[in-house]
Amino acid sequence: MTQSPVELLPIKYQSEKADIETSSVDYARRFSGAVGQYFLDVQTKITLDLLASWQNSRVLDIGGGHAQLAIPLVRNGFDVTVVGSDDICRKRLDKFLEYDSFKYETCNLLQLPFDNDSFDVVISFRLLSHERNWQILIKEMCRVAKEVVIVDYPDIRSFNILYKMLFKVKKIFEGNTRTFRTFSRNEIIGEFHRSGFTQPILKPEFFLPMVLHRTIKVVSLLKSIENICALIGLKYFFGSPIILRVLSLKNMKGINL
Repeated sequence: MTQSPVELLPIKYQSEKADIETSSVDYARRFSGAVGQYFLDVQTKITLDLLASWQNSRVLDIGGGHAQLAIPLVRNGFDVTVVGSDDICRKRLDKFLEYDSFKYETCNLLQLPFDNDSFDVVISFRLLSHERNWQILIKEMCRVAKEVVIVDYPDIRSFNILYKMLFKVKKIFEGNTRTFRTFSRNEIIGEFHRSGFTQPILKPEFFLPMVLHRTIKVVSLLKSIENICALIGLKYFFGSPIILRVLSLKNMKGINL
């Protein structure tokens, strides 16, 4: 097996294991009810649309024990492998998917136990903003991805600019929310480019902050507001979280974009 370029790094480059929390029942409650399902539906549709040219491909879902993407990917015919930082991160996957419908492996998420270009597609959701060594995570994603990487992240060019001021209010409404790192578009895209991935497509999910969605609760009203914000460009320029797709420079020939 090809040695990962980060295998010889010091112990401080162990994963933060943030996926243990996102794989929990408590975290899943944040996506319960009509608003939670709305969040998941938007996320799933964007992701599947971005993967339209890679049907039935091999997908690695890093930190995907929350099962938010593994379930729809498996059900749409993708060959899915999920990695988590603890065996407990498999629990929700087994609850919703047949045991042999996917593969699972526990590992250090910053030292993936796979050869270079092992997967056609690598995805990671609910993880990047909670990983101190996020640059190492991106390098590992790009190392094992043959063609495509898709991630989500909270963008600073949004209501997140008020994050520090409003975090206490956010915690009142969401209860189990965590601190997180925000990114600029250039910061994220630049890091992927340094690892040989380019042609970014950015798909903001919402203009209004998710905590406001959870407060309003009326999905039909929220959809109308978001549709208007999309039509006048507010969602594209100031929306968050953003789902980002990048392509490998060395494998772009013949891909239908």
